[in-house]
Amino acid sequence: MPDYLDDLRLAHVLADAADAATMERFKALDLKVETKPDMTPVSEADKAAEELIRGHLKRARPRDAVLGEEYGVEGTGPRRWVIDPIDGTKNYVRGVPVWATLISLMEAGEGGFQPVVGVVSAPALGRRWWAAQGHGAFSGRSLSSASRLHVSRVSRLSDASFAYSSLSGWEEQGRLDGFLDLTREVWRTRAYGDFWPYMMVAEGAVDLCAEPELSLWDMAATAIVVTEAGGSFTGLDGRPGPHSGNAAASNGLLHDELLGYLNQRY
Repeated sequence: MPDYLDDLRLAHVLADAADAATMERFKALDLKVETKPDMTPVSEADKAAEELIRGHLKRARPRDAVLGEEYGVEGTGPRRWVIDPIDGTKNYVRGVPVWATLISLMEAGEGGFQPVVGVVSAPALGRRWWAAQGHGAFSGRSLSSASRLHVSRVSRLSDASFAYSSLSGWEEQGRLDGFLDLTREVWRTRAYGDFWPYMMVAEGAVDLCAEPELSLWDMAATAIVVTEAGGSFTGLDGRPGPHSGNAAASNGLLHDELLGYLNQRY
């Protein structure tokens, strides 16, 4: 089995470059922000960070394909880098520090492309998380200064902390009743949003989280961090990995119950 550690080291180099670019424009008074056709914002920093990462990959991994939120897919083959230059752009443009660059390497296999490397870098929080297939998940300042991540061992919903992004998406999908029932059963709920709840599941600080609508670049990096930390990451349909257009993540012990509530009246 490939060890993917060279790819992980490269992903850290890419994240370092992106962090420098995004932090330089964070809270800039003259930051340019546009609205995309799907009515979500994109800033000049999103575009610059993705261009920077693509440029590095073109030199370091010229045979690999690249899929990014802002510029689509380029290239073909069994290896594909998946990039979200700023996950949490709405936070970024308002000066809220909860945003991150998500970088993943996905490799073709029997079940389609699966993430084998993931880096989630949140420079405004001073945090970074990463994982490579078969090597576990970690958090720290660098590869040499890191702590291994483990999901929690909470086994009862009444003791569990549940994180989510917002209510509107659940309502639009007709899943709001089940969602609300779940919030009444758990010990605690918090709407952290974006990448952060998945990283807290990996750390064991949160026990379960879910979002009703996501893109591949929102999930590829977070999925491998959660699973390498010992957790479960699926779609709401129970399909493992980041392929269902939505996500449910947990410590594994509570996953069936999580999916049951979110699908009970759907």
